[in-house]
Amino acid sequence: MNDSLHHPAPDSMAPHDIVIVGGGLAGGLIALALHRHAPDCRFLLIEAGRTLGGHHRWSWFETDLAPQARALMAGFDLNGWDEGYDITFPGLGRTLPTSYRSLASAEFHARLMAELPREQVMLETKAAQLDADGVTLADGRRIDARRVIDCRPFRASRHLAGGWQVFLGQHFACEEPHGLTRPVIMDASVEQSAPYGNEAAYRFVYVLPLSPTEVFVEDTYYADQPKMDAEVLKGRVAAYARAKGWKGEVIDQEAGILPVVSGGNFRAALAEIAIPGVALAGARGGFSHPLTSYTLPFAADNALAIARLIATRPGVSGNELAAFCERRAKRHWRATGYYRMLSRMLFEAAKPDKRVVVFEHFYALRGRLVERFYAGRSTWPDRLRILSGKPPVPIPRAIRALFSSGKPLDTKPLNTETPA
Repeated sequence: MNDSLHHPAPDSMAPHDIVIVGGGLAGGLIALALHRHAPDCRFLLIEAGRTLGGHHRWSWFETDLAPQARALMAGFDLNGWDEGYDITFPGLGRTLPTSYRSLASAEFHARLMAELPREQVMLETKAAQLDADGVTLADGRRIDARRVIDCRPFRASRHLAGGWQVFLGQHFACEEPHGLTRPVIMDASVEQSAPYGNEAAYRFVYVLPLSPTEVFVEDTYYADQPKMDAEVLKGRVAAYARAKGWKGEVIDQEAGILPVVSGGNFRAALAEIAIPGVALAGARGGFSHPLTSYTLPFAADNALAIARLIATRPGVSGNELAAFCERRAKRHWRATGYYRMLSRMLFEAAKPDKRVVVFEHFYALRGRLVERFYAGRSTWPDRLRILSGKPPVPIPRAIRALFSSGKPLDTKPLNTETPA
């Protein structure tokens, strides 16, 4: 690695217009949007890891993105399926028509490093402290900036309530063609059990055919605790692949634990992590879907909004940018309240081993309704339709969940390390 490309000497430079701390999805897309739409902005992207984006795969429905957001993602080497996707439940199997997209973090890193100016990206660089005037690095160096954006990972708060989405996925190179032509977004016909101990959880398998002979298989759980037994999950992924007749080599693996936020005091949660004059973005700033944990549509939308602000108001201050992002975060929180209520229904009204019934009830509804749900744009008729009909949870438990403040999120650090 050529250190001159990844570790510029900020001490000798004038203050940057913007320093972005955290080169994950949100930070990387903000940098890309600034580069394309605010070319006079002198930004710096700082990432603690060796690559941008970490080790993840982000997926979304084509209908999740507005035209400008699709244009932002157009330069990436995406996996895409235009024949729809499948879902499978004990009493339901359907093919829905919506096109689906997926992006691996390796491709995310490659595209950004090819397009962004090398001197504006710092890898393997840990930020120790952020403030309104810049960033102090772990090695003591100081980077001055007119504006700072905090895109570091999500941090659980005692002010937020909910559960967790626990997952481990493996990328197989099969010896023979696997035969799939479209993704399986949810195969919930599998045994409903948690990835640890004897506790129950909603479990499904997620499958992406990446090429005629390569397939990504992920075991996913909606669980009450942020726990992972990686060996159990690896065994279950292998068993699923064997049952499908897919023989081959595992060439990659990823795992994670994501929050499924069902309620709480968002203002207090923001205040707990906010730094005066520093803008918050990404999952850390609350920009995710409360029930699905999808982040890419919101990250792309935010990146474009920030770039437009900087392009049209190049003199906007750091405090104004921080206030702009905070307003967007609070608006997003208000707009997604319905989905947090559904999360409470899932985690508090439905018994863990019966959560599959909640999702089966949902996926029996019309495809356009499902599209709008994932995009976070459910209409009022959609919302009434989701809650109508025979309730998938006991009514007394549903009423208690409706008025519950939710179970506080576990604030212990999450351990998502898994054996290779």
